[in-house]
Amino acid sequence: MLSEFSLVIMKEDKGIAMCLIVFAYNVHPSCRLILAANRDEFYERPSLPADFWKDKPQVLAGRDLKEGGTWLGITREGKYAAITNYRDPSTLKSDAPSRGKLLSRYISGKQDPENYLKKISSPIDKYNGFNLLLGDDNDLFVFSNRGEKQKLKPGIYGLSNHLLNSPWPKVSRSKRFLKTALDKKGAELEGALFALLADRRIPPDNKLPETGIGLEWERILSPIFITSPVYGTRSSTILLIGKNRRVRFVEKIFDGHKDPWIESSFSFVMEKKK
Repeated sequence: MLSEFSLVIMKEDKGIAMCLIVFAYNVHPSCRLILAANRDEFYERPSLPADFWKDKPQVLAGRDLKEGGTWLGITREGKYAAITNYRDPSTLKSDAPSRGKLLSRYISGKQDPENYLKKISSPIDKYNGFNLLLGDDNDLFVFSNRGEKQKLKPGIYGLSNHLLNSPWPKVSRSKRFLKTALDKKGAELEGALFALLADRRIPPDNKLPETGIGLEWERILSPIFITSPVYGTRSSTILLIGKNRRVRFVEKIFDGHKDPWIESSFSFVMEKKK
């Protein structure tokens, strides 16, 4: 039986974030960005699958129906963003604003990632812990309100519920998987990325982090793909941005099912900024 205390702690986090993002930035011969991500969340939290938003038709993203934000999205002009929660129950604020709105404001606005981060940097302590990945046609930044802002150089990166490239088992494992997939293209590359995201292997206890939620939940949250009766990997998404400006966005939704019950894909060429 799941610990009632840990369950309360997890729910108070109010997260809608991706809980694993692994990506290769400017290292593939034909893709500027290759990103694979799993969104982990309580199954009961209402949300919409990825699609172009009716009220903001430039934005392609899933949507949280509770707070209105998102966890991963891209625009037709190539602005993209993703977020993970930083797991630290000792600092949780029950009245903190939604972190998902940090993404929706960026991808629906006009600022580049660096200027947007300057704009949000001063009141950032009111939020619970997060890692924010913001990119556009020129640059890619990662920012944590538990760490620092970094402009990323070409490389392979992993981000879970700690800082960038923290050596958690799922992060190290997914980065290794991604590295081996980089010699593939097209459907083979997509298949390798979704195989990466479907990995359910649980690491040994002595490799698990200690984040204050107890060993039972550390085990549950340790695989790349999480399963439990009430919480788990609700969707897997890959985002490919080609050097020819072609975008490929594919999402598989699980919501507690063994196999995906919704699959959707989107392809478009990035528009030039107006």
